[in-house]
Amino acid sequence: MARGEIRFYQFLLNGFPIILLFFFALTGYSFSFNIFKINISFNFIHLIVFYWVLRKPEMLGYGLIFFAGVINDVVQNLPIGVSSINYLLLCVIASFFRTRTLVPNLIYDWILFFIAILIISSIHYTVLAIFFDENIRYGALMSTAFFSFLIYPAVAKLFNQIYLLGLKQENVE
Repeated sequence: MARGEIRFYQFLLNGFPIILLFFFALTGYSFSFNIFKINISFNFIHLIVFYWVLRKPEMLGYGLIFFAGVINDVVQNLPIGVSSINYLLLCVIASFFRTRTLVPNLIYDWILFFIAILIISSIHYTVLAIFFDENIRYGALMSTAFFSFLIYPAVAKLFNQIYLLGLKQENVE
């Protein structure tokens, strides 16, 4: 490959989490589908933020995460700052877990993600229900958290492969 193509490829690999984060924040797209009259949805932004802050925090800055939360609030028609608080709290939880773990382990990360997503969902519900008097269904919020928990290992494996591709590309140069 030509030198310019290699740099562009490296830029895409290094910028992948940022591009993905802002894609989901700007479009407001959430994976949601119905199977046997059961609404299955999960929050992909939580998966992105938790994985990349936990595994490679230099790829995703806290300022970018805050700004993506503000954009998500505008797109979702939520009070400004609610998603930003959730995302930054998720960053705090993920960085706390990162300092406490010695060896990365998918099962351990999966369980910690479940704990983090429960905390985030509870705070999200509390902030919207108490301070902004929003009518929100707690069951739908918890089912989204549960399905996000279930999909985490597959997404983590995918992100790990992308991360390894980026490492290979860095070692080539």
